[in-house]
Amino acid sequence: MFDSIRPGLTGRSDTVVSREQTARHLGSGGVEVFATPELVRLMERAAVAAVDPLLPEGWRTVGAQVDVQHLAPTPVGMRVVAQAELVAVDGRRLTFRVEASDEREVVGRGSHERVIIDLARFSERVEAKR
Repeated sequence: MFDSIRPGLTGRSDTVVSREQTARHLGSGGVEVFATPELVRLMERAAVAAVDPLLPEGWRTVGAQVDVQHLAPTPVGMRVVAQAELVAVDGRRLTFRVEASDEREVVGRGSHERVIIDLARFSERVEAKR
């Protein structure tokens, strides 16, 4: 069913850092630079871009694990680009190598796992939990 989901797939996502994406604004630190939670979100969006468009109707991925190092600060106004490469497929569990760079250097890298889900079954689980 997911034959098109194979190692080697890549995705990308980018943003220009705004004040709303800073550590100070998000409360994840008192400095006006790209916040770690925003870095992780950008990396997740790159992974989604790599595989979700290839899934059949009614199927998507959800994040399951993130292991990321935030290596360097990025100031407001600078572009950050995240790249994700699918490196392993274990059933419905997908492992990505992720990396993000600003206009000067690599600012983050690590790994990210996503799981392919059936949206209908997932929604049923969520509703049952309510």
